[in-house]
Amino acid sequence: MNREEILQQYTKGEKNFTGIILCEANLSKVNLNQINLSQAVLNLTNLTEANLSEANLNGAKLNVSRLTKINLTHAKLNGANLNLTNLIQADLSNAELIEAKLIRAELIRANMSNANLKGANLTEADLREAILKQANLQLVDLHSARLRSSCLANANLERANLHRANLSKADLRGVNFNNAELTQANLSLSNLSQANLKGANLTEADLTGANLNGANLDSAILNSVNLHGANLHNSNLSNAVLVNADLTKSNLIYVSCEGVDLTSATLTGSKLYGVSRFRIIAENITCNWVDMSVNGDGSKIINLTPEQSKLFFNASQPTVKVTVDAPLYPDSHLALAAIYRQIYKQYNLLGLPPNIEVNYQKTILSIRVDKDEQLFPTAYLMIYPFKVSTLTQNYFLELIEQIFQDYSRNLDVRTSNRFAKIRVSLNKMKRIIDELKANNTQPPQIQNLKFFSSLIKIKIVNSIGQDFCVTNSLDYTEAISNFLIKKDINQEYLVNSFINRQQFHKNLVLFVKNFSE
Repeated sequence: MNREEILQQYTKGEKNFTGIILCEANLSKVNLNQINLSQAVLNLTNLTEANLSEANLNGAKLNVSRLTKINLTHAKLNGANLNLTNLIQADLSNAELIEAKLIRAELIRANMSNANLKGANLTEADLREAILKQANLQLVDLHSARLRSSCLANANLERANLHRANLSKADLRGVNFNNAELTQANLSLSNLSQANLKGANLTEADLTGANLNGANLDSAILNSVNLHGANLHNSNLSNAVLVNADLTKSNLIYVSCEGVDLTSATLTGSKLYGVSRFRIIAENITCNWVDMSVNGDGSKIINLTPEQSKLFFNASQPTVKVTVDAPLYPDSHLALAAIYRQIYKQYNLLGLPPNIEVNYQKTILSIRVDKDEQLFPTAYLMIYPFKVSTLTQNYFLELIEQIFQDYSRNLDVRTSNRFAKIRVSLNKMKRIIDELKANNTQPPQIQNLKFFSSLIKIKIVNSIGQDFCVTNSLDYTEAISNFLIKKDINQEYLVNSFINRQQFHKNLVLFVKNFSE
């Protein structure tokens, strides 16, 4: 069957040409809309600018054919062979190409929006500037494919193979790369904002200058990846592996990185504002300086020696621990939860409920905070339910005030500023506590519960693991004991009596000095 015969029969209404053999034919610019060419052999055929929209080409062979600017919208090419085929500027939007073979096919500037290419083989295919918006590319093989400047926005590439693929400057916004293979891929200057790269393998990939704003890289493998100057603002790197990764001058502002492995990574010049450095693996980090400014504009640079870098990237989560000299029984537990809930409900403070450890003699309440500067105000609020709270809270305020009086001239600017912030935050907490007391927020039964009349001990632990027992003063312990026994003891007298321990003050200064940024 030749060109004339096909066109003649098609004009008469015949559309079923299943299994025909028509190699090297010239069918350029013909209109074969909805034709059935399933299992046809059309190798080396010229279909330039032809209209085969809604055609059935399932299982057809079109190897080394010329399909430049062809219209294959809504066509079915499942299992078709299009190896080395010229599909430059072809329209394959909404087409089906499930398990089709397009090895080394030319698809430059082709439109494959909403196409289904699940399981297709596009090894070494040329897709430069191609449009694949919302295309289904699950399990597709794009090994060494060229996708430079292509658009794959919101496409599905779950478990796809993109080893050594070139996606430089590609639009990959919202793409699903879940468990995809991207080893040694070139993603430099690509836009991966909001992309899902969970579990993806990006070993030795080039992401220089890439935009990963809001991307999900949970559990991704990024060993030896190049992220120099990349934007990872607000992305998720939890449990990701970045051994030997280059993050020089990358934007990591507000990145979630719990459980991330940064062993031997380079982070010099990275922007780290709002990043929690707790529960990460950070051995042999290379980092000479970091940018801790809010907007990453270089207004707050921290220079780091190798030893300081080690401490900076191996931080512990700051924690407040309140030890109560009594076990926590159900009634007390209920009352405590009600008070803390009220604080959170009214002021959105304290955050998550405390971790509680109870034995027959004592109870330990622990709350983790995100920053060292939150330790003192958190401790101030945590002790509100207890009988000794007013005296202890006054002690906090007097203690910080005394530090200012005794050490203000000898403190460096950074430490002095930190104490100033603590003063401000504690006074803010005092106003909140005063308001709570004025509103009588404590449950009535609290007065009859022994738990809230017990001695308390407050220990705070900063981000380098250094602990400081706020109430570890002999004067304080004696004063609190007397207060609990003698109801009429003057609180102001007691406060003034236990703020005179020089070594205690020096320990506090050192503790605050070691706060992390």
